[in-house]
Amino acid sequence: MKTQLKFCLDADYLDNLAVQCHEQYVEANPFPHIVIDNFLPEYVLEQILDEFPQPRSIDWQRFDGTGSKKLASTSELQMGEFTRFFLYQLNSSIFINFLEKLTGIEGIIPDPHFQGGGLHQIERGGFLKMHVDFNRDRIMKVDRRLNLLIYLNKDWQEEYGGHFEMWNKDMTICVKKILPIFNRCVVFSTSDFSYHGHPDPLNCPEGLTRKSLALYYYSNGRPPEEISDSHTTLFKERPMEETIKKPVSSASTAKTIVRKILPPIVLDIGNIFLKNKP
Repeated sequence: MKTQLKFCLDADYLDNLAVQCHEQYVEANPFPHIVIDNFLPEYVLEQILDEFPQPRSIDWQRFDGTGSKKLASTSELQMGEFTRFFLYQLNSSIFINFLEKLTGIEGIIPDPHFQGGGLHQIERGGFLKMHVDFNRDRIMKVDRRLNLLIYLNKDWQEEYGGHFEMWNKDMTICVKKILPIFNRCVVFSTSDFSYHGHPDPLNCPEGLTRKSLALYYYSNGRPPEEISDSHTTLFKERPMEETIKKPVSSASTAKTIVRKILPPIVLDIGNIFLKNKP
């Protein structure tokens, strides 16, 4: 081991934070969540940032489809020692106690495999369309209940985009947009109705990336009203995207062309003729 691993989570700090934020978490809209700024001592995240791999320095899992365009780590062995040590602590009993007290969910189970989690990185033009998460872990056979995101983006500007969005269960209204700034933590409950993502392509300067840590938590079973068949990630288009993709009939296209090439007086004569046609 080459790194001095001096940081340990402060149980008293987390316990007080959970008590203070519990009511806000369970009553949040459009689904239970909390946004916590200055979540950790800055030097902790700065060390993780120093270790964070560049887009072409490790064998990232590269998503480049219609649903997402992003990079994700595939193994803790791709991470630096300090980062690994820190993520292990986010799977510890101290942190699980914090999450249970914050959310009111009992029997939270961490994911030692970091399946789908770990390090995430988005380059300019990248995105993650609106979706709900896969709801069962295929290895541990348990239900996915919580997501935790910690952002690592210093001096991130509004115009760079990459806002984390939360939409209502009908996917008609964006209820909340969160800028992914350094040392901002987001915890939220996952269900078949917790639509989230950052759907618009990132507009940051070339060479800058949107970096985050992502951890997922589970339980054995979930409330009856949340039970459904096992599924993978389910993407859903926003209302404006459905409108853009709505097919245009050939007849409608032909009418549009005729309107553009004929003088208005000819169209008026034609309409009068059609109206008076026996």
